[in-house]
Amino acid sequence: MAKSAVLVVTALEDVTADRVIEALNERDVAVVRVDPGDVGPGLVFGFRLGPDSPRWGGRLRTASRKVDVEAVRAIYFRRPTSYAVRFRHLPCQQREFAVAEARHGLGGVLNSLRGALYVNHPFAIARADFKPAQLQRFAALGLRVPATLVTNDVEEAREFAAEHGRVIYKTFRGLPEGEDGHVGAIWAQRIEPGALDETVAVTAHLFQAEVPKCGDVRVTVVGRHVFAQRITTPDGALDWRRGDWDHLVHAPVAVPESVQAALHSYLASFGLVFGCFDFALTGKGTDPEDWWAIECNPNGQWGWLPDAPAIADAFAEILSGEGKQQHDDAQGS
Repeated sequence: MAKSAVLVVTALEDVTADRVIEALNERDVAVVRVDPGDVGPGLVFGFRLGPDSPRWGGRLRTASRKVDVEAVRAIYFRRPTSYAVRFRHLPCQQREFAVAEARHGLGGVLNSLRGALYVNHPFAIARADFKPAQLQRFAALGLRVPATLVTNDVEEAREFAAEHGRVIYKTFRGLPEGEDGHVGAIWAQRIEPGALDETVAVTAHLFQAEVPKCGDVRVTVVGRHVFAQRITTPDGALDWRRGDWDHLVHAPVAVPESVQAALHSYLASFGLVFGCFDFALTGKGTDPEDWWAIECNPNGQWGWLPDAPAIADAFAEILSGEGKQQHDDAQGS
């Protein structure tokens, strides 16, 4: 049975988590990988709390591991399988009941382990996952943000487009899984004012004035560690995610100190240890005014970046306790 373990909460196939687990193994840190979506014979648990034990204790058992939850020093919350997938074979009412019970029971305990460091806590991820809140926080911290409109009013949208000329549309979230099990995407795209019609009223839309960028930057912050890669596409695409990622050109870039300070303050304000930030650059990047904050994914992907090995080491440092002081400093403790 694992003692003083790191719990990695994610699905079976997760290359990003694999990198962190490998880095933890190199440090001889006990790791237990758990997918809450396996609840059932493949994931069994028993947790107790009472007058003589005011914190949750008990065991969690997977097909290959056992762990006392009191021994969990840190939790890397990645991308577990949805409970809905586990129970999708059930009739609607039974499915929704089973999902809610699993989320509030198993999830409720895993989200409440006292003394454990969460990277990141699911509640913090949820709070930080709204783009309007992100943009407002960026602006409050002194970062440049594009002029933005959130609306379902076509006249507001037309007025905004007329005011700013070149306007782009973005989704707040990705497309959900379709009936065939596949997940699609709607990329950032330029909007012609004449294309705006009454369908805007159907739901909320996010419009932004287009930043005349010369490149994009993905900044990955883990504790006090900051990793930044400038990303360019061969065809200068508006949204670098829509093309062939094998043809993206990456180059390390220095982040101005004032921007770094703002990013650390941003994470601390949401109770986050880690985040993936996207910026648009309008200059060489040496001037903070060149950096336009676009969004922050509080549970973003980074395994595809050239500096992924160093990022994995930074995660392992935090999760193993080696970077506890750095984390405390980052959170203003």
